[in-house]
Amino acid sequence: MSSIHEARFWDPLPNGKVRCTLCALDCTVSPGRRGACGVRVNVDGRLLTLVYGRVVARHIDPIEKKPLFHFLPGSLSYSIATVGCNFRCLHCQNWEISQQPKEKGVIRADGDRADGEDPEILCLSLRDAERRIPGEDVTPQQIVDAALASGCTSIAYTYTEPTIFYEFAFDTARLAHEHGLANLFVTNGYIGAAALHEIAPYLDAANIDLKSFRDSAHKQMTGARLAPVLENIRRYHELGIWIEVTTLVIPGHNDSEEELRGIAAFLAQVDRDIPWHVTQFYPAYRLLDRERTPVATLRRARQIGLEEGLRYVYEGNVPGEGGEHTYCPQCQKLLIARYGVTLLANHLRNGRCPNCGLEVPGVWALPR
Repeated sequence: MSSIHEARFWDPLPNGKVRCTLCALDCTVSPGRRGACGVRVNVDGRLLTLVYGRVVARHIDPIEKKPLFHFLPGSLSYSIATVGCNFRCLHCQNWEISQQPKEKGVIRADGDRADGEDPEILCLSLRDAERRIPGEDVTPQQIVDAALASGCTSIAYTYTEPTIFYEFAFDTARLAHEHGLANLFVTNGYIGAAALHEIAPYLDAANIDLKSFRDSAHKQMTGARLAPVLENIRRYHELGIWIEVTTLVIPGHNDSEEELRGIAAFLAQVDRDIPWHVTQFYPAYRLLDRERTPVATLRRARQIGLEEGLRYVYEGNVPGEGGEHTYCPQCQKLLIARYGVTLLANHLRNGRCPNCGLEVPGVWALPR
């Protein structure tokens, strides 16, 4: 099966250029060139994706690993990814696959170099470019069958950015719903509005990264603006997709009280029942000179979230510290106990606190 596939959400421009509207980067792509994600290429005025069905990672994960704490706790999620990402996060934990396709070069249907072109530029045929994309070729049906056979209740599009393998994710998600499986995005929140509206009927939940609350810091860390992420957090919520938000708290980058309070206040304004995961950073990729986030910083971040009106704030990557549990915001009873991403006990009764009866927002069972 070829991984070359007609891309969705793009517009033709003069001189054979195209504008990709799949994500908020809105890349203008010249003939033979790739978009910022490295996996969408303009060939003769048509935008193609190089990663349809070319799965580079697939694993069975606990839903809590996404992290999703208010969505089918204790269930398993069949998790898949292709290579590529529209961000270039300095702290990326999966950089080997997210950044892999971003080589310089020109791709042409025939692979020939144009007259006068720099001979040092890598020129590839479309098929050569396809062969350089790692992974195994699978169909949406094979992914759905594997998820069902492994006892998973959902499919997660994760590890890299699911937006960049949108076409495969969309086809798989639609088929998954027909077989009673839920679909989850673990995402940087940069998907275009039209694409999100199209997949929304098949998308049940998402964990969205909110990496900073200052545009300059967000650009420095990811190469992308902050505003589209904030817009999409609102948009996901308005579309009725269950969302949880993760902020990786990085010392010296986004760990100030002002910034954490800004993030918490924004989320509380959207909906105070959005779970917020404040997660420990550890050195990775190009941020090897930073220390791990102190547990005290995460505890303070959690307290800030509660002070700003959020009702469910969790500390991540520090198992056993107690910040993974869900408590009733009304009577403080322990509702869901966890050790890291392992579910220990779920005391909810039909989504309510067994002590005071408060309804706890979330998705606790799939409709039958």
